[in-house]
Amino acid sequence: MKRICGLLLSLLLLCLVSVSALAENQPALLSEYWTEGSLAAESLNAYLRAVTDEASPDYIPVPDRLAVFDLDGTLMCETYPFCFEYMVFADYALNSGSDTVTDEVREVAQEIMDAAGGEKPSGMSTRQAAAGAVAYRGMTMEELAAMVRAFKESEAMGFSGMKRGEAYYLPMLELFDKLLENDFTVYIVTATERNIVRELIRGKLNIPPSRVIGTEYGYTVTGQGETADTDYTFQPSDRVVLDGSYAGENAKTSKVDAIIREIGQQPVLAFGNSSGDLAMEIYTISNNPYRSAAYMVLADDAEREYGSAEGAADEKAGYESMGIGVISMREDFATIYGDGVKKTEIIRAGEADARDEAPAVPETVSAAEEKDADTEIQYVMYLGTNDRDTDKPVFTQTEALEKAREVLIRRFGGYTIQEAHGGWIGDDGQNYQEYTLVIYLSDTTEDQVHAAADELISLFNQSAVLIQANPTRTEFYSGN
Repeated sequence: MKRICGLLLSLLLLCLVSVSALAENQPALLSEYWTEGSLAAESLNAYLRAVTDEASPDYIPVPDRLAVFDLDGTLMCETYPFCFEYMVFADYALNSGSDTVTDEVREVAQEIMDAAGGEKPSGMSTRQAAAGAVAYRGMTMEELAAMVRAFKESEAMGFSGMKRGEAYYLPMLELFDKLLENDFTVYIVTATERNIVRELIRGKLNIPPSRVIGTEYGYTVTGQGETADTDYTFQPSDRVVLDGSYAGENAKTSKVDAIIREIGQQPVLAFGNSSGDLAMEIYTISNNPYRSAAYMVLADDAEREYGSAEGAADEKAGYESMGIGVISMREDFATIYGDGVKKTEIIRAGEADARDEAPAVPETVSAAEEKDADTEIQYVMYLGTNDRDTDKPVFTQTEALEKAREVLIRRFGGYTIQEAHGGWIGDDGQNYQEYTLVIYLSDTTEDQVHAAADELISLFNQSAVLIQANPTRTEFYSGN
């Protein structure tokens, strides 16, 4: 009897071990954000089961599990009212006051804003990219990243309850994460400028910056002048800055070229949403030694997003005739951005004043202007330099002054800075000291000051800056 009990116990333990091993070998599958019975989710789950099962004829070794994603309209919103790159550019061009923003650059930015709520202007992709290269000329990579970080915190136009940096399609975000869990190497291959994307996806997509491929602006270094790259040696005092050029948009077959050049390996999965992604998708599924698949995201949801069901059936049939699957926002997404996000209305430029009363302006500004046409507004900004998280200086005092100067000269063309030192007793009884920059700005607007403050808050990791708007009268007096 003891022998029989021991045998049964051994069999039970063997079964438990087998079940445990089976569970461990199951791939991570889609479920949370997809509709029940979603054909796209079922197709993707079947693919994941097949290519991760070593006993399957479709098994793909881990080093060859490579997936590529477009960004705008595939992983994240491009309808607020246009993609992130357009909107951050328009904001910078219209509000920064930088001397790199020429009249031609400003016209492109205004055209984007004027089209809000309507169709994307024809040829805008290449015109915006070229204008952006000019507008950002002279920026360091850190300054470009700071601009992106600040704009990520702005509200997504056309939606409530969502910031621009949060505007990811949750089902596609889940798919992205599941591929990583299943040992896929995943790349972003986009027409958006790659350094902008690297900062945009930070904290959302768990891939290193080296796995972002996109349109790219040209670089130079501060001490190089007109010397060619091949004749100049980088110096310790040099900084890499954007040089105002770009080599063309990373779209259509340029994406295939980029994959070959930068990855050197044919993907087995590709995801896109437009004709600009079609070449990448056809390349992925053509003559591939492994089981491969490509999908297009259809913007066919007019209730939760700014899509249209009109023509979706024809698009679906066209893609499927090429061997490309479709992911329907309307049919496959149980949610797009989450329950707390609602579609609102995009108000075209110039319509807001006609619909709403103008907000009250503080007495210190409007009354002074009304009393004396010669009165101007001088803005005074108090910029702390201690990190908001650690209460320790973010930079040395010399570095802080230099970084602030770079932002101010680029945005305003001139400034006055005074250095100040403050101190206080914290809640913990400690005595804290802070080096503060007092910045005086004239002949500018509140929007331009706020845009500069957004960049400085991000760059210096501040919770806020203090801004005073003081009515003043300015006279350049040269004597009697």
